[in-house]
Amino acid sequence: MFVEMQPYVGLVEAIKQRRAARSFKSDVIPPAILQEILELGIQAPSGFNLQPWRFIVVKEQKNKDKLQECAFNQRQVGEAPVVLICCGDRRADNVDNIDAVIHLGEENGMMTDNFANYMRSSIPEFFTNHPNFASMETWTNRHTMLAVAYMMIVAKSFGVDSCPMEGFVSNQVKEAFQIPKEVDVCCLLALGYADEPAKQYGGRFPLDQVYFNESYGEPFGLS
Repeated sequence: MFVEMQPYVGLVEAIKQRRAARSFKSDVIPPAILQEILELGIQAPSGFNLQPWRFIVVKEQKNKDKLQECAFNQRQVGEAPVVLICCGDRRADNVDNIDAVIHLGEENGMMTDNFANYMRSSIPEFFTNHPNFASMETWTNRHTMLAVAYMMIVAKSFGVDSCPMEGFVSNQVKEAFQIPKEVDVCCLLALGYADEPAKQYGGRFPLDQVYFNESYGEPFGLS
């Protein structure tokens, strides 16, 4: 359930103001705000609603220190009041998870017998053929990062800074935090209040460099 808090910053400004924090104050994130970040993060899109993301919420200093050792001793991990270990579960296509998603749909009044049967037949076929991804980890990482992006924007709207991190040794993190072999560590997400001025805006390429009209390489224009 949502805690129904009002953000401090609007959506557009939250997107524009978000920067990766390199150092954090020790200030605790209020539980209600942290709950809102976590709740809204998992409203991210999910193929077949399978929701393969899993997150370990690390707040105890001894565990942050342990995680920091797995992350090349980067200061953000030890300083931030909360660090999420963001994972993708490759068992998302298992029958048990499919049935759980169907049951969830029934509880929310949107699941019909026909749609349930469609899911039971189509999902295994989709993952067997995997027409647009090379591995199950690729698929779960896509979805996990969608949720992470939601969390960062929601966090900024409540004045909470973040730092998504790829610098860690995956096997060490998995061993230290008892992560099952079928679950992959996608990234770390440090959350808290920056202890330094926001990193200067590095700019973005212009639209006509990253967008194309109708076909790759075709000049882009809005008119």
